[in-house]
Amino acid sequence: MSGDLYRLAMTVLHPGFEGTSAPDWLRRALGEGLGGVVLFARNAIGERLVREVRAENPGVVVAIDEEGGAVTRLEVRTGSSFPGNRALGVVDDVKLTEQVGRQIGRMLADLDITLDYAPSADVNANPANPVIGVRSFGPTPELVSRHTVAYVNGVQGAGVAACAKHFPGHGDTVTDSHLALPTVHASRELLHERDLPPFRAAIGAGVRSIMSGHLLIPALDPSAPATLSRAAMTELLRDELGFDGMLVTDAIEMRAVAAMYSPGEIAVRALGAGVDAICVGLTTEDGLREIRDTIVAAVRDGTLPEERLAEAAARVRALSTWYADRSALREKARHDVDEGVGLRAARAALTTAGTAALDRGPLVVEVNTRFNQAVDPATPTGITAALASLLPDTARVQMEPEGELPAFDDRPVVLVVHDAARHAWVRDTVARALAIRPDVIVVDTGIPAPPEGVTHVATHGVSRVSAVAAAEWLLQ
Repeated sequence: MSGDLYRLAMTVLHPGFEGTSAPDWLRRALGEGLGGVVLFARNAIGERLVREVRAENPGVVVAIDEEGGAVTRLEVRTGSSFPGNRALGVVDDVKLTEQVGRQIGRMLADLDITLDYAPSADVNANPANPVIGVRSFGPTPELVSRHTVAYVNGVQGAGVAACAKHFPGHGDTVTDSHLALPTVHASRELLHERDLPPFRAAIGAGVRSIMSGHLLIPALDPSAPATLSRAAMTELLRDELGFDGMLVTDAIEMRAVAAMYSPGEIAVRALGAGVDAICVGLTTEDGLREIRDTIVAAVRDGTLPEERLAEAAARVRALSTWYADRSALREKARHDVDEGVGLRAARAALTTAGTAALDRGPLVVEVNTRFNQAVDPATPTGITAALASLLPDTARVQMEPEGELPAFDDRPVVLVVHDAARHAWVRDTVARALAIRPDVIVVDTGIPAPPEGVTHVATHGVSRVSAVAAAEWLLQ
């Protein structure tokens, strides 16, 4: 029986790893029944790597964060070919959102990836939110619900499982859960009116997976973050909303929960709350075995019912089976290539004020292009590169956070900002630049403040295609 327990415990663990090939310890763990693997940009993801992982366990759930926009793992060096959720919400064409979801699903199907940790179904109700922002389709539940369904249909129509996140909703927070535990000060009634509708809609659309958010929501549970809360994971999500797919944690090394408990203790508490899969963003052989052994010990001492662990493992296997049964959909999607859909969406999402006709290389001043913890540090805004491809004498200066503007000469100046609506110091920097040079062009890649100056462009997202769309407009 103990061998079975160890195998069940391995099935619910979904770790990430260092390196560009599957390390020996990971191969051994896959042979022992490891149920999932999470891939990141650091792994230089390609067909060879996925084949290596599947060679040891063909049914392993291979997962990736490929939202499009700011959060991409496959296109982190160049920026995404898709503009991201906020831009899609601004366009508000559900057919377009479904087409984008389908093309993202097709990219993953080509690599034999099982599960996309997307879309973000969070309603960005708080403009000060430091981590969701442009990752949300927008600020209202109706808009987010429509596009969550369209995105899920697109990805899953291509034979890849989608995952609505971050349940019960990370939109009304002022803390990044990578860094600390956010609290959502909302009544049950407000949660039901504002935060839950997109998840309810995703469940109605047959979403295969939901990711928990590391959020303290006192109206649901005053003592435990949602990931570790039976009230949130079982009573609300399972019993009330009727979700029976695979429930996965957000990465357990995020400080919101890692500051409270050891990885093994987090896993046991999450499983006890009703979660099925434990996402460990980065671990080692010793770390993985410690979590596994803690789960087994909890079953043996009665802390975690064996039936709960068996149910969790069964849901992981059910997701794997769902994927295996959809090879025909993936094959069909492979032939349904629409490489232009991302740029079409990015162009449609542009919000512009004033006019511009750059005819020589500008000085591009990147004001605050160091993004939040969910975004790979290598991700560029792309505006400078997009302009330089059209105007080779484009120059670039990166400002230090809250630093001084560079000296301006007679060249055109393009100020690239992100989330000006959220940062008073960024708005001050824009005002100072405009005082010196009233013809400064402002490009906001995030949640924009009201336009200032002669020319203002909002891309509503960080991606290669959003940058190309903005550069095209500035040269027209």
